[in-house]
Amino acid sequence: MRRRGLVIVVAAMALTVAACSGDVTLPAPVEAPSTPTTEAPTTTAPPPDTSGCHDGAKDDPDYNATRSYAPTGALPAPGNMPAGSSMAEIVDRGKLQVGVSADTLLFGSRDPSTGAIEGFDIDMLKYIAQALFGGSFEDAGEHIELKVITYAQRLPSLQSGDVDLVAHTMTINCRRWQQIAFSSEYFSAGQKVLVKVGSPYGSVEDLVAAGATVCAPAGSTNYDELSQPQYSGIKLTTRPDVTDCLVAMQQGKADAASGDDTVLAGFASQDPTTKVVGEPFTYEPYGIGVNADRVDLVEFVNGVLEQVRADGRWKESYAHWLVPTLTPVGEPIPDPPQPAYGRPESS
Repeated sequence: MRRRGLVIVVAAMALTVAACSGDVTLPAPVEAPSTPTTEAPTTTAPPPDTSGCHDGAKDDPDYNATRSYAPTGALPAPGNMPAGSSMAEIVDRGKLQVGVSADTLLFGSRDPSTGAIEGFDIDMLKYIAQALFGGSFEDAGEHIELKVITYAQRLPSLQSGDVDLVAHTMTINCRRWQQIAFSSEYFSAGQKVLVKVGSPYGSVEDLVAAGATVCAPAGSTNYDELSQPQYSGIKLTTRPDVTDCLVAMQQGKADAASGDDTVLAGFASQDPTTKVVGEPFTYEPYGIGVNADRVDLVEFVNGVLEQVRADGRWKESYAHWLVPTLTPVGEPIPDPPQPAYGRPESS
């Protein structure tokens, strides 16, 4: 049995919170190029979408942004990848190079007692490494080279070839499909807001009505969502990563931080002076990012995810990391999201 490490949020500098709750420390901002604090970074516009991709609500019958490339037959044996394939290149190199978070609690964060980066996202990468190289789950990390990146670096890291995969609580959407490729959906999340306990704000609508200052991480769909006209009442600010938004809120520079409910739940579980409020106001299907030209690697990853859903490993990882934070003890663990296929390769 894997032993769950104690996840503690580590601060770049200790921030003192309300005396009634004691001292709470927060994750150190990841080491990455600084991003302007008042506007999103400028990026090259993606080409026009000619794929027929359609964003929308989860129950929208026309929603198809999560369509990926179907696996092609049985997975090859570990260590015996098809000649000339992206997988053979990775196996020959000896390492699967991946972009991850080191401060997204429960999904990808550094255990200060061991220095290891671990979480639900990291488990998914270990399953892929197992399928590539063989061996046990516990030893799979030996074949993974972790590269800590910010939200804004996720797409550029794939486009440049700096990493093979990105598993970083990344939402699948049509705009991103014009720049990278995605695996099938491996986790379903939704955007909410984090506020201080005792705050008068109970929803994003309250923040809009009050003209409050809300922080969202640069390069994220969370920032993109809050940039829409219906949220124009808020004062929107940004930081390189969602953890930096939490620090801004603790320092009184923002009234709230906005991000996916999965990420915010991890913060609230560590810091009793904060709480997640309101209903989800977006649908955030997570996918593993891949360079757009490496369709064979997407198909391989989707084959691994098919096995992980079917043999119970997905639920095992969910139980290990996300109970009781997202699902209370004793309640049924949700089923994994089912894959959608049929994406044309020309897209």
